[in-house]
Order: sequence, then C-alpha cells, then structure tokens
Amino acid sequence: MEKIAVILFNLGAPDKLESVQPFLFNLFNDPAIFRMPSFIRKPLAKFVSKKRAPYASGIYAKIGGSSPLLENTEKQAKSLEKVLKKNLKNENIKTFTCMRYWHPMTEEVVENVKKYNPDKVVLLPLYPQFSTTTSDSSINEWKDICEKKGFTAPTKTICCYPVEEGFIDAVTGLIKKELKKAKHKPRLLFSAHGLPKKIVDQGDPYQWQVEKTVHKVLEKLDRESFEQSTICYQSKVGPLEWLGPSLDDEIQRAGKDKVAVAIIPVAFVSEHSETLYELDMEVKEEAIALGIPEYIRIQTVQESKTFIKGLAELVEKIIEFKDNMMSDLPEKVCPPLFSGCPHKNKE
Repeated sequence: MEKIAVILFNLGAPDKLESVQPFLFNLFNDPAIFRMPSFIRKPLAKFVSKKRAPYASGIYAKIGGSSPLLENTEKQAKSLEKVLKKNLKNENIKTFTCMRYWHPMTEEVVENVKKYNPDKVVLLPLYPQFSTTTSDSSINEWKDICEKKGFTAPTKTICCYPVEEGFIDAVTGLIKKELKKAKHKPRLLFSAHGLPKKIVDQGDPYQWQVEKTVHKVLEKLDRESFEQSTICYQSKVGPLEWLGPSLDDEIQRAGKDKVAVAIIPVAFVSEHSETLYELDMEVKEEAIALGIPEYIRIQTVQESKTFIKGLAELVEKIIEFKDNMMSDLPEKVCPPLFSGCPHKNKE
C-alpha cells in the first residue's frame, strides 16, 4: 500500500503569553498579509507586533493564557487519520498538523514528512473558503520550504471546500440544535474573519466563497426558525477599509431592533481567540448592554463526525483525481474577476 501524508494547514496561535509577540511578528511579516517589500515589511512587522502584543496578551490571558487552536487541530488530524485508514483500508496514512505563524511551523513539518518518506502528499487547509491571505500563504510556504529542503514527493492540493456537504451539514446541524433551544426567534449573523477590501478588489475570492457557504447553509434551514439572516465580518485591525457590514454594526442594528441574535462563525472550523474572546466575551457583553433579548453563539464544527467524514471524502477524491489541485466548488474555478483563484494561477 502506498504511504500517504496528509498535511492539515492552520493559522497557528500562541502556546503561552510569552509567544504572543513573536507570533504576531510572524503574522505581520507574511508578504500575503503586509503586501510590501521585505525591507519595509520586516521593520513594520516588528513595530506593529510590539505595539499590539500587550493588548493581544490580555486577550489570551482571559481565555486561559494560550489558544486551544493547536490542540483542536491535532484532534481533527487524529480523527481524520482514523477515518482515512478505515475507509481506504490502508494503515500507511499519516496526518501532520502544520501551522503558519507558530509551532509546529512549515520547516519543522516538512522535515518530519520527509523522514516519513511518503509516496504521495495531500495538502488540506482547514480554511473552507480560499483566500490569498490564508490557504494560499500556507500552500506557497510549503512549496518554498520543500524546494529548499529538496523534498519532491508528488503533492496534491485541496484548495477550498466552501460548499462541501459534510462541512455544510455540520454547520447546519449545530445551528438547528441551538435554534431548538432558543427562547426567541433570532436573527442569524453569519460572521467571517474580515479582510481589507482592497485585497478582495485585487481578486481574492474569499468573500464570494463565504457567500456560497452561507447560501448552502440557508437552503438546509427551516425559514420559520429564525427572523432573518445576514453575512458580516469581524476582527478588523488597522485603518484600512474592510469588508462589511461589520459584526459590530450588525449587533448595533439588532440592539436597535431589540431582536435576538445567533452568531455563526462560518469561516472557522475550531475554537480560538476570535470565538472564545471576541464572540463569547466582547460581542456578548455589547449585546447585553444593548438590551438584545437573547445572545446565542453557535459552536465551530471542530471534530464533528460529519465534518471529518467530509474532509476524508475530499482526501479520497483527490488521491484518485487526475489533476494536482481540487476544489469542492461545482464550477471548479471562481468567476473571472477573482484572479486570486489558485486554479487560474496554475493554468
């Protein structure tokens, strides 16, 4: 049986308070985040990470001193490995967790995969919706490090899966579970991590893919179980114009309307600071202050059996797929205006 390595990409997060500033430096020093020459980007990243570290450290202190993102991702990796071994009847399958901005980082993971010596590698970002700032950054970093290390195993990439049935069913199931317990008919706020608008204007397909996800979820919900729905964006940093409406704007609007809200983190598949602090503490506190009658926060899919089953099916498909890159979009490629679509860059 051929040996297969499946690499699960994620953002990474500080494992202790002392890691916050170096983590932020790695984040802001990524050319996919700060799109400028390295001689400008590096000192700017040092300045911004130092300035922002005290505030960010306060956030992590409130959620236990570190992020659970790595632990959550490792659990997803183990669950996926177990399902793949069973489905493919192949014990020579190993999953690896690879973080972009904190450990285990790409160089270390490439070394470990190289020692494993697989016949085939599958790259699987844990970002359902593709963005040049997330999935593309991790994929490009992987390719660069592999080239430097002389690691040449045949590699296939799952670039995105915004409408994958297992992911959609997992999100929908979590929403239905909470709506059954709700005391009021809530307004659904599908919240995704924001992006500067100029990045989308430059051809990033993220917003379009988020909208595809939400459309599929809404198709599976009972329209009578909620008041209305909207897509909004959270976690804005800096002075640039970001995608809107913002989650804060929508919370303010719900406060004026005195309507209950259910927040759905539709672009996150595991818990971290944006959910545990921003949604569960900061936004919730604001909602209570505004007199919103009920605040519901839908959990992320994490190790949901439905979600993991969907990921396994994606991996199984791409192993047999003739091409080296695959999405779960029916169109395969994003519309013409999205030049950041990896399929277009490959052609």
